[in-house]
Amino acid sequence: MKEWLKISCLLCIFGCVREIRPSEPYVTEYLLGPWRNITETQLTHDVYPVGTYAYLVQLVFVFLITDFLRYKPLIITIGATGVIIWSMLIWTTSLLSLQILEFFYGTYMAAEVAYFTYIYAKVDKKYYPRVTSHTRAAMFVGKLVSGITSQLMINLELMNYKELNYITLATQIMAMLWAFGLPRVDKSLYFHREESYNTPEAISDQSSYTQTELPGDSSMEVSSQSQADIAKQPRAMRLLWIHFRSAYTNGRVIQWSLWYAIGLAGYLQVTYYMQVLWKVIEPEPLIAWNGAVDAVLTALAALSALAAGYLHTDRLNPRTSLLILAFFSALEGGCVLICCWTHNIYWSYVGFVLFGGLYGFTITVSSAEVARHLQEDSFGLVFGFNTLIALIFQSLLTMIFVTETGFELDAVGQYTAYAFYFICVGVLYLISVLVEYIWFRAATREKLENTLE
Repeated sequence: MKEWLKISCLLCIFGCVREIRPSEPYVTEYLLGPWRNITETQLTHDVYPVGTYAYLVQLVFVFLITDFLRYKPLIITIGATGVIIWSMLIWTTSLLSLQILEFFYGTYMAAEVAYFTYIYAKVDKKYYPRVTSHTRAAMFVGKLVSGITSQLMINLELMNYKELNYITLATQIMAMLWAFGLPRVDKSLYFHREESYNTPEAISDQSSYTQTELPGDSSMEVSSQSQADIAKQPRAMRLLWIHFRSAYTNGRVIQWSLWYAIGLAGYLQVTYYMQVLWKVIEPEPLIAWNGAVDAVLTALAALSALAAGYLHTDRLNPRTSLLILAFFSALEGGCVLICCWTHNIYWSYVGFVLFGGLYGFTITVSSAEVARHLQEDSFGLVFGFNTLIALIFQSLLTMIFVTETGFELDAVGQYTAYAFYFICVGVLYLISVLVEYIWFRAATREKLENTLE
């Protein structure tokens, strides 16, 4: 087996196993069940928002240290925090323990950036498209297995909602142990770059080392090495700034990055509280089909992402792509309205699945457009920053619609707001396309007139 494929398979096994969390489709059912003394209001206003804020705050630090620590320690951290989270879910009962657990869940999600960027430091650039599809597919497979497993366990009455957590805990332990076996990363994009000895930076480091080194004086040798390390750190920060400035002075990158952040924020908020909405629509279901819904949504999202890769090509005009996303964003809002305005739980399931399928298409298109307009190998930097902006938007949505500092809406009111959030985004992007089209036509006409004169 080729080395790049071997590394890809090792990472994909971790990603797949980590996503096998059959307790997640029923976490709200479990927390509001007889195992814990917690109300729906406490869960919505005092517990889940902690995870949102913790994810936001920790992503800032995790993003900066991932490159510095060279990925693998952060991947191990994913597994370790998973073990902590599901251990606390099983063996603690207080409200405070749930809030502490949500802090670790923020770590669990923030460290995910290492999973997506590790592979780029280990394989040649020509394999990037393949290994990207492998890592994404591995996560989809894990989620699919998770949804099917949870639904079977519940339907066949082999496990209750609490016992599903034992399977999740086992998979997190396996993922953590597997992470220790991943190959070590020797280089990274910013802090541990491979540099040729004839570059100006390398020559500067070598001359500094030569001038300060004295035979037999180990302290001077250590000092010169420290100076070289310090020189590398400013170069890393300078390169970070160069890539950041290059990306975010490009109008198209800004345009698509903004949609990526807005879309991701809405998706996270919709999926985060959906089980609470279902609990309101159907407080005591005979059978909760959450696992099956997750499985179908995952399969549809995967197919949508694949379709986006084939249907959305470089030949499409950027305005056409934006027009498609504006239309699909409005459709996503319509699907969320179906979820919350119906009194039939099955129609809510259908709306959620369709929402997930549409999101799988639009997020793939926006990701591809962002990547297409980048000039350097700054994918990790740009997508990490875009995710940070998405979490800021999500935190604002939480503060405005969920917590007592804002409107503190009930579940139906929250999802009505999220629906019009997506619809408004679609309308705004439609207006931006029309304005750009009118401006382009006017500029073309003026240029033609000047040419004729």
